[in-house]
Amino acid sequence: MALTIANNVSSLNAQQNLTRASSSLSKSIERLSSGLKVNRGADGPAALVISEKQRAQIAGLKQAIENSDKAVSVVQTAEGALNEINSLLVKVRSLALDSANAGVNDSDSLAANQAEITNALETINRI
Repeated sequence: MALTIANNVSSLNAQQNLTRASSSLSKSIERLSSGLKVNRGADGPAALVISEKQRAQIAGLKQAIENSDKAVSVVQTAEGALNEINSLLVKVRSLALDSANAGVNDSDSLAANQAEITNALETINRI
């Protein structure tokens, strides 16, 4: 009795096509689940390089925005301090004019004005 080995070529072709389709489906599902067009370098080396450059730019821009927000906060704090200093200087000017008024010769009034001016200047120095 002779033994023959036969290949079913169409079955092998179908199996190979099924393997390719399954691999393609796996890649498509991976892309869909990750939301990325390029998941690894093998998916497209040029696209990977471009996407990595863009990610670096995005990270840099996010940091720049964060730095700008911090700078705005610092400027707003400084503006508040300058407004307070301005208010105190207007008060000091008013007290100085009141003390310089020829009609005010009362030493108690002058001493009170001087105490307020000193207090305002100390507050400005603390700011």
